[in-house]
Formats: sequence, structure tokens, C-alpha cells
Amino acid sequence: MQESGLPGPRGNLELAQAVVEEGDAALFHRYLALDPARAPENSPGVFLAFCGAVGLGKLLAQGDKAALPKLRTLSHDPRWRIREGVAMALQRYGEENMVALLQAMQSWAGGDCLEQRAAAAALCEPRLLADKDIARQVLAILDEITASIELLTDRKDKAFQVLRKSMGYCWSVAVVATPEVGKPMMEKWMLSQDRDIRWIMRENLKKARLERMDASWVEYWKSTQ
Repeated sequence: MQESGLPGPRGNLELAQAVVEEGDAALFHRYLALDPARAPENSPGVFLAFCGAVGLGKLLAQGDKAALPKLRTLSHDPRWRIREGVAMALQRYGEENMVALLQAMQSWAGGDCLEQRAAAAALCEPRLLADKDIARQVLAILDEITASIELLTDRKDKAFQVLRKSMGYCWSVAVVATPEVGKPMMEKWMLSQDRDIRWIMRENLKKARLERMDASWVEYWKSTQ
């Protein structure tokens, strides 16, 4: 807790990874028992809960299937650091078994906004998208999540705002992994009449990774928005 970096803008992620490498199930679950009342946001205590959340990814990668529904529950935690820990945990699982992670995230993509956010944030990590077939499947999940936004009526809900913000960068990560598939999919959504979907696409167009991929394409679509 002393070396957590909290309160502050950035927790000690290097220390968190060391905790996960050295920790076991008993430690992770003990840390996760620190709920928002006992370990509020931006406190040293929430760092322990964060380590516990990421630790579930280690357990899941080792074959503890009970960790997956626990992570799905934690995707609804009011503390953003815990939700980020869920995404990092899922990425650890993906490093071990990306096919299994994709299968699980297809289910989460049909869930509520916070489950969708966790799925998108977990999958849109460059190191997981080296295989183009995997990247295409991730794009299909992003496409499904984006399509579901058109059906939402309560756009002021905090959970939707969390999803919207994450989708504002996720598309660019997946598109760069397989531009020949991703660019046409983004183009379709850039023509959407939905104001939030258009906002999501504009945010992605601001990302330097897309500029490096195809600067003229980015400039053209920025001019149409």
C-alpha cells in the first residue's frame, strides 16, 4: 500500500504485476474482499483490490474457470481501477488462450454496457492481435457492440458513458491490426446518423496509430465528419 502510488494519477502497475506473479488464490480473494466502502477509489486500499482483480486472470489462465464469472461481476464495480483490472486479467487469459477469451467475450458483448466495455477493452490490446484472423473476430465483436448502441435509449447513464469512452479508442487498435477488414467497417459507422457512434468514430480518427497506418485515409474521413 505504501508503494501503490495512490492517491495519485497512476497506480504502481509494475508492483501490481509482481503481486500477481508471486500471489496465489487465497491472496487474490482476500484483496478482493476490500469493497468500495473499505477501499474507495484512489486510495491505497483500492490498489490491493486491483491486484486481486488482475490476479484472477492468472487463476483463469491456470484453468480456474470460476474466475471468469467473478470477473464478469467485477466488471460492474463502481471503481474504475477495478474495472481496468478486469480488462488486464482478461488479457492475461488471452495470452494463454486467445480462442477461449474470444468465445467468452462474444457472450459479454451481448451483455450490458459495462460488460461490453470490459470485452472491448480486453480484446483491443495490440499484443493480442498479431494474428489477423483473431483481429477480424475482434472487429466483429466491436461491430456487434457498436450496433447495440443504436438501440440504447438512456444515453445519460454512467455505464453507457464508460462504454462510449472506451469505444473511442478500441476501434483504432483493432483496425490497425487488420486494415483491409477494419477500414471498411469503420467507414460504415462513420456514415451513421447516431450522434454517439459518430463521436466514437471521430475519437478513433484522432489516434496517432491510425495516422501512422494511413494518413490520407484519416484526413479524408476527418473532413467528412
